[in-house]
Amino acid sequence: MAAPQPVPSGDRPRPVFSRLYARISEGMDAEGLAALRTELLAPLSGTVVEVGCGNGRNFARYPPAVSRVTAVEPEPHLRALATRAAAAAPVPVTVVPGTAEALPVPDAAADAAVLCLVLCSLPDRATALAEIARVLRPGGTLALLEHGLGPTRRVRAVQRLADATLWPLLAGGCHTAVDPVGLVERAGFEVTALRRLRFPDSRLTLPATSHVLGLARRPA
Repeated sequence: MAAPQPVPSGDRPRPVFSRLYARISEGMDAEGLAALRTELLAPLSGTVVEVGCGNGRNFARYPPAVSRVTAVEPEPHLRALATRAAAAAPVPVTVVPGTAEALPVPDAAADAAVLCLVLCSLPDRATALAEIARVLRPGGTLALLEHGLGPTRRVRAVQRLADATLWPLLAGGCHTAVDPVGLVERAGFEVTALRRLRFPDSRLTLPATSHVLGLARRPA
């Protein structure tokens, strides 16, 4: 029997979840996530670092003002799908391995960074946001679309229960009781635009229904 191959440094394989996510992401886009992706990316220009690009569903929605995207993804199957998606993107996209906590990007190399449904599953959010600040030029933009804390005590109690039980196991390490805006502000970013929303916008409130979409600026 052949010896098992070592996992490349920085890779975080999730073979079951990655294949499930690749399927459900299409349905999520059809439910309205595609329009939110467009809204998220529309203000961006210049060079962009996308952190945790998944299977590359954002790539088709980058505006012409973006000159180049470096997309970082640690999950091998999703990275392979993202590489295929990059070939059809309207702007140049390079997909690279790496983690949010150690971005393979030089200091102050990007005009903008993108976090799209990523913070919830990061092992070390503070380090990841410090890395984003490192790779952004002074005054650079962070665009984020993330789910997070619900609006009421009851919803937040359900989120904490979900995080302590099966939700992270079923959702690729995702945690729902996360405060994206607070994390970004504590990392030293200035939030310049913010919209709170429900996705999907249905009567049923799930632990991951509450979202924020906005922009933040790295201080000059």
